[in-house]
Amino acid sequence: MSALLEITSARKVFGGVRAVDDCSLSVEEGSITALIGPNGSGKTTLFNLITGYLGADGGEFRFRGRDVTGSDPGRLYRHGLTRTFQQARVFPHMTVTENLVAAGGYRWRDLLVPRVSRRDRARAEVLLEEFRMTHVAELQAADLSYGQRKLLEFAAVLMSEPRLVLLDEPTAGVNPVMIETMERHIRERNGVGVTFLVVEHDMQFVMRLCNPVVVLNNGKEIFAGSPADVQQNPMVLDAYLGT
Repeated sequence: MSALLEITSARKVFGGVRAVDDCSLSVEEGSITALIGPNGSGKTTLFNLITGYLGADGGEFRFRGRDVTGSDPGRLYRHGLTRTFQQARVFPHMTVTENLVAAGGYRWRDLLVPRVSRRDRARAEVLLEEFRMTHVAELQAADLSYGQRKLLEFAAVLMSEPRLVLLDEPTAGVNPVMIETMERHIRERNGVGVTFLVVEHDMQFVMRLCNPVVVLNNGKEIFAGSPADVQQNPMVLDAYLGT
């Protein structure tokens, strides 16, 4: 495998706090890479730097071999890099189907006019079936359960046929059945070539799904390796997992 995403010496300072401190890491194409660390270790800030929601104070970001430092979220989305959020971001007063079609790059006012391609509507229907949400296709997103909204957001990011998906706490606040469902969809998508970078606090989920596991502490990578190696590394145990 080769690196799909490369981060070199990324920095972000808030006041006098170095939230991300000369952090370098890479995500190999075809992997499901985990990014773990204690609260305040810089995981979400790094996600926001990668996806263009925050500007970095230093460092270089390369995606698919090209320099994307300073790119905005829309440009990255068009190049195949997209993300979910810890609190699912959906359009609450649009239907499930409309949410998916909107994720294809349309404004809400374009949804019901001929400019929306048959291809996008057909793709939305395929994703609804794949995610077993056909029965709620015409419900407003506000009427879905929290877990269903998380699934809808995940399905929506796939509308763009991305190369790399960043998942921010995909299992947070959802029940065990929904966790199994989310894990199955990640594995299936990874099986057809989608690469994932996952921030997650559920260590059982991480250890059975992700390889490698990258550990952040104080804004920088302190270790990266297999799940087994991470669980045995003294620095990781001291910083995060505990013994």
